[in-house]
Amino acid sequence: MTDIRNISIDEYDYPLPEERIAKYPLAERDASKLLVLKDGHIQASQFKHIGDFLPPKALLVFNETKVIRARLRFQKATGSHIEIFCLEPDDDYQIAFSSSSPVRWKCLVGNSKRWREGTLQMSLNVNGNEVTLTAERIEKNDQYSEVEFSWSPCAIPFASVLEAAGEIPLPPYLNREAEPEDRDRYQTVFARYDGSVAAPTAGLHFTKSLLEQLQHQGHELDEVTLHVGAGTFRPVATATIGEHAMHSETVIVRRSFLENLIQHLNGDIIPVGTTSTRTLESLYWIGMMLHEQGLDLRELHVNQWYPYETHSELSNANALQLLLDYMDRHHLTRLEASTSLMIAPGYKMRVITGLITNFHQPKSTLLLLVSALIGDQWKQAYRFALDNGFRFLSYGDSCLFLP
Repeated sequence: MTDIRNISIDEYDYPLPEERIAKYPLAERDASKLLVLKDGHIQASQFKHIGDFLPPKALLVFNETKVIRARLRFQKATGSHIEIFCLEPDDDYQIAFSSSSPVRWKCLVGNSKRWREGTLQMSLNVNGNEVTLTAERIEKNDQYSEVEFSWSPCAIPFASVLEAAGEIPLPPYLNREAEPEDRDRYQTVFARYDGSVAAPTAGLHFTKSLLEQLQHQGHELDEVTLHVGAGTFRPVATATIGEHAMHSETVIVRRSFLENLIQHLNGDIIPVGTTSTRTLESLYWIGMMLHEQGLDLRELHVNQWYPYETHSELSNANALQLLLDYMDRHHLTRLEASTSLMIAPGYKMRVITGLITNFHQPKSTLLLLVSALIGDQWKQAYRFALDNGFRFLSYGDSCLFLP
């Protein structure tokens, strides 16, 4: 693990001109370019043809998380503007969104010095009801503020309040305000469960017709949920990756997914995006935790360095079976955990055999993940993309990596 922690982040830098960052999506989702790295060979195609490059009968794993309108803008009586960015609820996501007033969330606060005390208010219309939304800062620490939201009429669920009051939180590197088009386009067509403050962007290229086409070609589609946190945009600001603290994100999987995953362990398992990758790989390590600590383990959380410690041998099938055993023991229909897993060069992929992903920021943990899968070939792939007019980052083009 010492070698992993000493990896210099400067080795994962590359020149990204501002004009190569896609500020807006293409008119058609699947019209984006596709870079295919297969057996060491790089070629360009269009995303709508991705099925032609996938291994036969691949299992594609999608992240069903839905981007919430997490950015709330309040104005004080003095005229000062305060922005509250909702990160995650204090309670279970489903409970938090269905809750009546009040709820508490971990939030980032913009122009924080102007809000030292008191409450903030805004008036809005929620499904024909005039609603007053109030925010009160309960606690402040170095990383976030604890904010309590209350509203009247109090029986309206918080999901409806947020939908009416908030804005889609576009990535900071787009350097623009959210526009009406972003409500649809910064959301996958299969988004289902509220909870993310950033889209699983590899999924933005898929259309419903393309999903049907992939099934007709013999590929299987299945879903997990990882609620993407704001930390996904945080570049590694330390000289070595060992000093970087990975953000924690919530992972949710159904029993039927785990059973299906076990059935596909001898085939190709290809996640759509880095969030699906972190989910799949984290499942193995949660199984390892249960193997080492027993089925009565209460906190299912994968620490960022846990995989790099010394562990006994455990097969994928046995690790996933332990998850099913845990669910039986605790009478669960879905498994909910959290992960701070850092996938960096030197990490051995346990579950995935390929990856569909976008192009990532220089010096990012997402680029480290790509390098863990394909090694230094990421440099050739990114150089090819820069030389051939590919668009970068969230609204940009895509890659299929099959090492």
